[in-house]
Amino acid sequence: MTETTSQHVDISQFSATSLEVMANQATINIGAIGHVAHGKSTLVKAISGIKTVRFKSELERNITIKLGYANAKIYKCDNAKCPRPDCFKSFASNKPVQLPCKRPGCGGKLQLQRHVSFVDCPGHESLMSTMLSGAAVMDAAILMVAANEPCPQPQTAEHMGAIEIMKLQNVVIVQNKIDLVDQKSAETNYEQVKSFISGTIAEGSPIVPISAQFELNVDAVVEYLYRHIPVPMRDFNASPYMVIVRSFDVNKPGAEVDQLVGGVVGGSILRGTLNLDQAIEIRPGITFRDNQNGIVSKPIVTKIASLRAESNKLQFAVPGGLIGVGTILDPMLASKNRLVGQVLGSAGRMPSMYKEVVISYSLLQRLLGSNLEKCKQVKVKKLAKDEILQVNVGANKIAARVTAVKGDRAKLVLNKPACAERDEQISLSRKIDSQWRLVGWATIIQGKALSM
Repeated sequence: MTETTSQHVDISQFSATSLEVMANQATINIGAIGHVAHGKSTLVKAISGIKTVRFKSELERNITIKLGYANAKIYKCDNAKCPRPDCFKSFASNKPVQLPCKRPGCGGKLQLQRHVSFVDCPGHESLMSTMLSGAAVMDAAILMVAANEPCPQPQTAEHMGAIEIMKLQNVVIVQNKIDLVDQKSAETNYEQVKSFISGTIAEGSPIVPISAQFELNVDAVVEYLYRHIPVPMRDFNASPYMVIVRSFDVNKPGAEVDQLVGGVVGGSILRGTLNLDQAIEIRPGITFRDNQNGIVSKPIVTKIASLRAESNKLQFAVPGGLIGVGTILDPMLASKNRLVGQVLGSAGRMPSMYKEVVISYSLLQRLLGSNLEKCKQVKVKKLAKDEILQVNVGANKIAARVTAVKGDRAKLVLNKPACAERDEQISLSRKIDSQWRLVGWATIIQGKALSM
């Protein structure tokens, strides 16, 4: 794959759908959400060819525990006689912008239309906060529903509530495991799905029946991803702002000193662009307790050593898609996801860090998830002074104590600093039956900046 280079091109002349950009980098993030074991990871693999279930604990239990990631390119045949959905195909992200159409007798060329990143979210109720972290970088969502189970299942409802809070306007519903039911059962399930999404942000979204396991009708899903989910408008000229959703040390044990490379962070750029050798800042950075000032944070300042989108090397990276940023940072600081939830941008041009925030909040009327019949009877109680919540600020999961409540406003003291912007939307979770359960959302009105 040819590297993109910022030294000979004007980045401001490109858009998120420019071939020069899509050839190397995904420009839209699509979340795979839904109840546990409904086939999210299987569908992502069918589209991208990449298995997102990688960790030993995930393989043993056959479920997604951590957020999974995979990129794919979506193509459309340029032969007008090539029938749909066969004219739509998807391949791994290292393929060129044009490929031959392999449909017998077609003779057309598959032309690149989209380059997407999938965020594969865990469906188990105990991992809801992990799903909310993934939602921070999503532009759209695939909601997976199993045709062999009644709809909605507990986390189907809870994930739907989450994307409504995040205001994801574009959703494709996938009715999976169609190979396990007869036609009448499939039609009954289809009507259940339609009833479930009625009145929600997903009302009117396409419902595509498939078998992800046997890759049946996956081309139709690919077509709807192209037709139903537009690429968001991106601001390439703004100061860069990236949400970190993973970080790691890529050095192998026993590596020689001259072979060592700096820590790597992965995430999605929300605005602006990143370039090789650019000075960057990671906030909140290193946090510690000072006897004089209490909680203190020291932002991490470093330099970009490499940029990658999976196997594609980049000279610059634009908003959308999931990017790996190699740095000259001590790899220990990035190892084992230590920087997850932090944000990255140009040195000296980052938002403030807060230990206390004032929010304007809204609560769900009733609880979502676990036992649906029971949840329908459980009203979400108002926030109370001194109660402990879990808030998701971007991809950062933070415990917070409510210190004051008045009307729809509340003051929260965070147990660790958050780098955030005013008017940023956050989710609120409350511990119910030993699980953090989504109960509402809020907007940051103001905050008390942290000393550095």
